[in-house]
Amino acid sequence: MGEGEADSPPAAEKKGAEEEEDFGYRLWPDRNKKTQSVLVRSLFTFHNKCQLMLRLTLETNPYAQLLLEALKQSGCTVFNDRHFSCENCDGCVSGGFDAATSQIVLCQNNIRQQSHMNRVVTHELIHAFDHCRAHVDWFKNVKHLACSEIRAANLSGDCTLMNEIARFKFGLKGHHQTCVRDRAIRSILAVRKVSKETAEKAVDEVFDACFNDLEPFGRIPHSKADAKRAYRDFQNRDRYTANL
Repeated sequence: MGEGEADSPPAAEKKGAEEEEDFGYRLWPDRNKKTQSVLVRSLFTFHNKCQLMLRLTLETNPYAQLLLEALKQSGCTVFNDRHFSCENCDGCVSGGFDAATSQIVLCQNNIRQQSHMNRVVTHELIHAFDHCRAHVDWFKNVKHLACSEIRAANLSGDCTLMNEIARFKFGLKGHHQTCVRDRAIRSILAVRKVSKETAEKAVDEVFDACFNDLEPFGRIPHSKADAKRAYRDFQNRDRYTANL
């Protein structure tokens, strides 16, 4: 994801809460619009390109494939047409997980490259995995949100060396952890009306535990090769368990 952009964390329930706080729905105006016909939507190049890139990600990207398999094993099978939505978004956000509908929003006007799509889908699938496996209070407990944002930044490839170089950010010792912390804080601030100090405090309080929670990868995948190995190990772990 380019500099100045942020994957948006899970959005909250629209009803009952949006008068006090919009939980990021302002970033996805299409969430509140009437569904367009397939014919009308097909006329927009952004939408077609988004759908094609999404399909390629789901079929070929090892990060996404591992997460889809893990979600299925956890009882939360993901369906392309049901759980992904290519929409126009405000600002420079690239995607978000709408916990109210269990749907991943992909910002078709901001995602232009396949590598970008790969990272956004992976980031949001990690939120979906957390939503499936744990009783996450996305809407009222900022520490729950912080934990999932830490995991998403850590495991999605957001903070790989090449991505950080592309953002003109360089560092040696502890740079990966610094990147994860910074991106988690930015994501919280993107959709929560909280102070930077509140976001930082939430991230710092859960950082160690959530940074070291590597499920379902079992490792920090620093490259596509790492993700492929993690996916292979995950499949082998499943076969081993099935034979017990």
